Amino acid sequence: MKYSISGIIIGLVSLLSSVSAGEWIRINQLGYLPESPKVAVFMSEGKAAVEEYVLVEVFTGEIVKRFDNPKKANTWGRMQSVYRLDFSDFKTEGTYVLRVGETMSPRFVIGNRVYDGTADFILRYMRQQRCGFNPFERDSCHIHDGYIVYHPTRNGERIDVRGGWHDASDQLQYVTTSANAAYQMMFAYLKNPEVYGDVYDAYGLPGANGIPDIVDEIKWGLDWLNRMNPSKGEMYNQIADDRDHKGFKLPSQDHIDYGWGKGTGRPVYYCSGKPQVRGEFSNATTGVASTAGKYASCFALGAEILKDFYPDMADTLLVKAREVYWHGANNPGVCQTASVVSPYIYEECNWTDDMELAAVQLYVSTGETSFLQEAVEYGRFEPVTPWMGADSARHYQWYPFINLGHYHLASVSDSRISKEFGRNLRSGIERVYERAQGNPFLNGIPAIWCSNNLTVAMATQCRLYRELTGDNRYREMESSLIDWLFGCNPWGTSMITELPLWGDYPINPHTPLIALGVGTTVGGLVDGPVYSSIFDSLRGVRLTRRDPYARFQSEVVYHDDIQDYSTNEPTMDGTASLSYLLSSLQKEGMKSRGLDRNEYAYGGIVRTDAEKKQISLVFTAADKSDGARHILEVLGKCDVKGSFFFTGEFYERFPETIQTLYNAGHYVGAHGDAHLLYCAWENRDSTLVSQAQFEQDMLDVYARMRKSGIDVSRPNLFIPPYEYYNEKISAWARGLGLRLVNFTPGTWTNADYTTPDMKNYRSSESIYDRVMEVEKRNGLNGHIMLFHLGTDDKRTDKFYERYLERLIRVLQREGYTFVALPEAVGKEKTIRDFYKRIWFVANLDPSLHPKNKENPHRRVL
Repeated sequence: MKYSISGIIIGLVSLLSSVSAGEWIRINQLGYLPESPKVAVFMSEGKAAVEEYVLVEVFTGEIVKRFDNPKKANTWGRMQSVYRLDFSDFKTEGTYVLRVGETMSPRFVIGNRVYDGTADFILRYMRQQRCGFNPFERDSCHIHDGYIVYHPTRNGERIDVRGGWHDASDQLQYVTTSANAAYQMMFAYLKNPEVYGDVYDAYGLPGANGIPDIVDEIKWGLDWLNRMNPSKGEMYNQIADDRDHKGFKLPSQDHIDYGWGKGTGRPVYYCSGKPQVRGEFSNATTGVASTAGKYASCFALGAEILKDFYPDMADTLLVKAREVYWHGANNPGVCQTASVVSPYIYEECNWTDDMELAAVQLYVSTGETSFLQEAVEYGRFEPVTPWMGADSARHYQWYPFINLGHYHLASVSDSRISKEFGRNLRSGIERVYERAQGNPFLNGIPAIWCSNNLTVAMATQCRLYRELTGDNRYREMESSLIDWLFGCNPWGTSMITELPLWGDYPINPHTPLIALGVGTTVGGLVDGPVYSSIFDSLRGVRLTRRDPYARFQSEVVYHDDIQDYSTNEPTMDGTASLSYLLSSLQKEGMKSRGLDRNEYAYGGIVRTDAEKKQISLVFTAADKSDGARHILEVLGKCDVKGSFFFTGEFYERFPETIQTLYNAGHYVGAHGDAHLLYCAWENRDSTLVSQAQFEQDMLDVYARMRKSGIDVSRPNLFIPPYEYYNEKISAWARGLGLRLVNFTPGTWTNADYTTPDMKNYRSSESIYDRVMEVEKRNGLNGHIMLFHLGTDDKRTDKFYERYLERLIRVLQREGYTFVALPEAVGKEKTIRDFYKRIWFVANLDPSLHPKNKENPHRRVL
């Protein structure tokens, strides 16, 4: 059975996808790896009996598979009928929608690239949270930190503790969360180094520095931890306190007076091992081991991570790891954070997990078996992290939310130890799994503050346990937890800002950037849903707008509202905790493809493998084909396959040309339907079309391509109109399963359309000479050379007539091979740098676009 493209457009572009009133299908908006479990959730406000669901291919409108195995699930809030729709056994890559009756899901991609770039993407939020120098503001903040408090002899003394990360939307800083964040990122890099790129420098500004960006971020955190532990036995736990909470402000504009003058320094809390003030109460500090253990595990692993980049610092960290570990062993107990004017703190109650991780990390780093035995002893105090399986817990009561010490012990060669701690990992998972059985989304996470952090922790534990043991019994829950984060939840929203950019994600997170109108958080994991009883008890919270998710609220609520700091505030440690999960998912997709050798600008491929002496010739056309016959003859004589990208008008006007190219084995792709200008020449970040317009335009051109006899079941490469686009367009294309490609700047070949009356006119001779000059100076490895299939009659100097064959012959003699674009970019390669701006951005030639007055050296985070 087939459906017309126009018949499914509404369902494809609707982000909430409620074609039938009161019915929705929730999916992972980012997409699905082919081999992963794939389960969507159908919800209806009325009584609905689902007996069948179908998978529809987006670009053809064809039903590719029918399913008759819906699983009825428990109700949710107003939803009287809920079903789990399993389509795991469908593994064909492409772009699809699920349909139940007349209700369609948002479109989604099945493919090995769906998680590519995500591990690097969340680092954007970490850079936004930097203290000391903030790359988002391009300004410094808190340079006077700080003044010691709660030290027995040094109160009021100045100490240099600049740097680190702000905790959330305030500017407080805690070792509790920062050390966990640093360790989580180090663990991810240690396990999956190949997925991380190098696009930013050590200060978080655009520009590669020869060090993976995640290592730059790790180093930023470790520098701060190093300052917070200036000498043996001297540790600090916190900078500033809740006196900070006096409205939204940017870090550089923090003028809170803590007693030393406005903005001239903040309190630095010494780890005294004794209770410290919390307004009219005291916190429940009993020792320092929880903080010491976090320092020690970070320093020990940090020494390993940094040894190839900062060997001197690595040596220092390993020495400090030993010192701070013994300090914790001699001062057992928990070190809680402190507040002054409100009752909210991190009420961490456990500490043996921190010492366990520290000991086993020191064992891994040094090989000393005494550390292994101590890790085992600490680990036996808390076999299962107590929140797992619980209905509730106090704020950060059992932290970190995942015990990676158990994972390390389950990985040792001693079978007795590995089996014991493997069982511990399974026991924690089993408790959550049992609780999840009553949840239609297979989510057994308690809806307490930072529930998304717990979701990430449990998904991580499931994956680590599965990889260690090969036990797949919890894999569906593992995938459901991941899917929950990306939209397979009652609200149909991703819980990570702007990921995916083509989907539904938090647009009003609790952040000063939005409140002050200076931007938004990018890549930040928000707190996540909480029990309605928690939200109702919050002080001074009132939603600022009508709740778009009102129909989906129940005893658990989520609000995309700037005032709801309980569900919609991005957190630094939660975001960092995504690092292992996302990098592992990306790596899983890379296994059959190898490393991506393409290079990118604004999310589009602008050069293929620079290590190969290969060139790809591409040709675009909107409404002219005067060069088609000659270009085909030249390519045939030179035995070269080209890649051709056309608008919808071209497909309608020149069907014979299309068929000739297609039958000759050349790649034929899309150049948009109506040749729209996607973004303003004077401001690339100003997008001129809506997502719906873009998607409609692409669906229209692929409909024309299909009518022309082109196979569009797996559309792949796409060159935007005018060869001009921005990151948003690249993301929208990716959401349709497309890979955006553009020419390699610098050779001027794309100027073969210019006419003598234009200011940016390039003669064919000058273009040829420029190509030869670039080849002699830098080589043309991996270059994508773009020409036009037809040009205006006012250009009598046709490059394709005068120089195309000569150019090909000369470069062939120089040893270059001409490779069709799909083969050159790699059909199955990962788009590792999808979200990155790389060196080509600084080498774009804006003179080729007379209206484009953009500064090519503009740095945007």
